Amino acid sequence: MSQANPSRDEFAALLEESFSDGHSGEGQVVKGVITAIEKDMAIIDVGLKVEGRVPLKEFGAKAKDGQLKVGDTVEVYVERIENALGEAMLSREKARREESWVRLEEKFNKGERVEGVIFNQVKGGFTVDLDGAVAFLPRSQVDIRPIRDVTPLMHNPQPFEILKMDRRRGNIVVSRRTVLEESRAEQRSEIVQNLEEGQVVEGVVKNITDYGAFVDLGGIDGLLHVTDMAWRRVNHPTEILNIGQTVKVQIIRINQETHRISLGMKQLESDPWGDIGTKFPIGKKIRGTVTNITDYGAFVELEPGIEGLIHVSEMSWTKKNVHPGKILSTSQEVDVVVLEVDPAKRRISLGLKQTLENPWEAFARNHPVGSVIEGEVKNKTEFGLFIGLDGDVDGMVHLSDLDWNRPGEKAIETYNRGDVVKAQVLDVDIEKERISLGIKQLQRDAAGDAAASGELRKNAVVTCEVTGVKDGGIEVRLVESGLDSFIKRSDLSRDRDEQRPERFTIGQKVDARVLAYDKKARKVQVSIKALEIAEEKEAVAQYGSTDSGASLGDILGAALKSRGN
Repeated sequence: MSQANPSRDEFAALLEESFSDGHSGEGQVVKGVITAIEKDMAIIDVGLKVEGRVPLKEFGAKAKDGQLKVGDTVEVYVERIENALGEAMLSREKARREESWVRLEEKFNKGERVEGVIFNQVKGGFTVDLDGAVAFLPRSQVDIRPIRDVTPLMHNPQPFEILKMDRRRGNIVVSRRTVLEESRAEQRSEIVQNLEEGQVVEGVVKNITDYGAFVDLGGIDGLLHVTDMAWRRVNHPTEILNIGQTVKVQIIRINQETHRISLGMKQLESDPWGDIGTKFPIGKKIRGTVTNITDYGAFVELEPGIEGLIHVSEMSWTKKNVHPGKILSTSQEVDVVVLEVDPAKRRISLGLKQTLENPWEAFARNHPVGSVIEGEVKNKTEFGLFIGLDGDVDGMVHLSDLDWNRPGEKAIETYNRGDVVKAQVLDVDIEKERISLGIKQLQRDAAGDAAASGELRKNAVVTCEVTGVKDGGIEVRLVESGLDSFIKRSDLSRDRDEQRPERFTIGQKVDARVLAYDKKARKVQVSIKALEIAEEKEAVAQYGSTDSGASLGDILGAALKSRGN
């Protein structure tokens, strides 16, 4: 009775048990048995109260070949227990995918590679079938170098490395590039172990850059730097190499950690710097070709592999601030002189101007000291004039050598650029490249002659011409010496009433007495008052001794009368 009519509690327990048993496999991969095969569907019993149907195509080649039979045990994914038809929703494809995820996670955690097939192209990369699970292969992870055509790689099983897995989102990212890099690294390591520094090998030029070329040594690349291609200057590797060319090179250095290999070609030839000192002794004149021009000079090839530098300071005797490109040009043949050789630093200093005569030596030979030259005023400066001379050199007239009597600052104002002047050669310093000239030396030194003859000695009487009348005195020029002087108001007369500058006129000649003469500064100081006092004393001495009864007026009158005669 109780079994036919169960109590309320017993019914609840049976319902819960039925519910639990009916949903135990939902969302999981379970094993089932094929109970029948109808057309393109397999009927499968997975131990539930209902059966499910799975399309035969989901079983792949096994179904096509007829290997799938009633009674076979297969794994399927239970999506839902019952559908509208009262059947279980089963999927073989999802089962395979779940199985793949489990296997892939195990390999991902162990860092193992997986096998897959590239089967489609999508935005940013490709899709890869990892035995049921679909992964994304970014374009950057396809190969070590960019590949234009990926067709040969598609639909072919090949190894991949899983970079990232997210089961919740169903995302898998794989890389083919890392697998290739690992294989290449192993291959490179093996090749490097068989190479030695100093070994001579053959390789093929794989790539050319501005700084060198990469040479394939049979699975590993070495760098042939442009400076190791030849002993001579190589501006660009394409001057001597082409892509695909087979070359013989020497291994210079091997870095076992980075597997970087440095190669050289010039090392297979004899070093032209070996006996450089013998071939190019200091002072030797030699012809070469300009290979390169810089701001600081020009490089000249003396022979293949040997270059020397003409510094800008050694290019011209006279062109001091000119760019080397305005004196020389690339590929030009020039004669040079060896100035210095440094075999250790592989440097040769050359001179271009040394092949020409020193223009200062030529000037000194053609224009000895004392000779007169003529030239154009090239420049006026605060310390003198620069005159253009023969041989493209300049001579300088210092302010002190412009005029005998006028200050240089005033004398230079009368000259302008472009004026043609004559001057005397005073000195030629070949080492310092200086030529000293003088203009006043071509004029008569009246003041010097007057000083030498004693005309300007202290207390001498000189005749002056008034050149200017000022409030404080008068300006005068000594007639004989040409020297200018200024007579102060107090020195115009012994009589205070006569110490008036306005009583003098320009052009008037007056006598005065020399008070002092500075030979170095060429300045003279004169006084009319001093002359009058001296004449008075002289008259008193002369006339007072002969006529004691004469008055001072009589004596002065006689003295003035005598002076007038």
